[in-house]
Amino acid sequence: MSTDNPSPAPALAQLRQEIDRIDEAMHRLLMERGTIIDRLISVKKTSESGSAFRPGREASMMRALAERHEGLLPLDTVESIWRVIIATFTYVQAPYAVHADISGGDAPMRDSARFHFGFTVPYLSHPSAAAVIEAVASGRGDLGIFRIDQGASSGAWWRALADKDRPKIIARLPFIERPDHPAGTPVYVISKPLTDAAVRDVVLYAAQFERWHKDVTGALAGLGGEAVASAADAYGLSVLIAVPGTVEPARLHGALTDAGASLAQLVEIGSHAERFRVK
Repeated sequence: MSTDNPSPAPALAQLRQEIDRIDEAMHRLLMERGTIIDRLISVKKTSESGSAFRPGREASMMRALAERHEGLLPLDTVESIWRVIIATFTYVQAPYAVHADISGGDAPMRDSARFHFGFTVPYLSHPSAAAVIEAVASGRGDLGIFRIDQGASSGAWWRALADKDRPKIIARLPFIERPDHPAGTPVYVISKPLTDAAVRDVVLYAAQFERWHKDVTGALAGLGGEAVASAADAYGLSVLIAVPGTVEPARLHGALTDAGASLAQLVEIGSHAERFRVK
């Protein structure tokens, strides 16, 4: 008995063959990427220097990915895959660990670390931001992450980044911001100082005020900046300030003092890429 309706089985088999072909091609491309990284290691000798981080290049790659993306596959999945590829190949160049401050809870920090760095990179938890900073300072090429929205009880942790050879902030995650991000907890990433790879869209300062003035908030806003966090101590008020990289330190200093504040110290403690927002 014949029928005019073709069987769907051959079409399904053909589609599955196409998927298998694409999967194999992606795998072979990843292996090819690995051979290039192997050559890169020989050229850069990053396994000896312990520094393979390029925050500016990573930000550029992720921005291009978000702008290019379309179709059925969620951006969350694509971003996570590429972050893990980048982080893992960085680890292959120069092994490192991610130290996390879990004083505000382990789950959001672990989610952030796994989303952005994957499972190959070791994850080590610590009870405070200060402990994370010390772990990174004493390590060879490790990273540290801690929440930006910490309470005042955490103290002025940013002051521990002020000295020249201390760790510095190199990134703010998540870089691609959107509603309901699966690892949306805002975190700073620190490493030992990067000599030639830092991206300076946003520059961060540790400011020590002998006397604060309410007009400082407006002065910072006028520069396109903000006071990210603050903590009182025996010396006055310590404030973590973020401003656009185009704002020179002298201009920032002048704006703060003109606003009526008494500024005792202003030290750069890092920088990061401007966040990329998608709907």
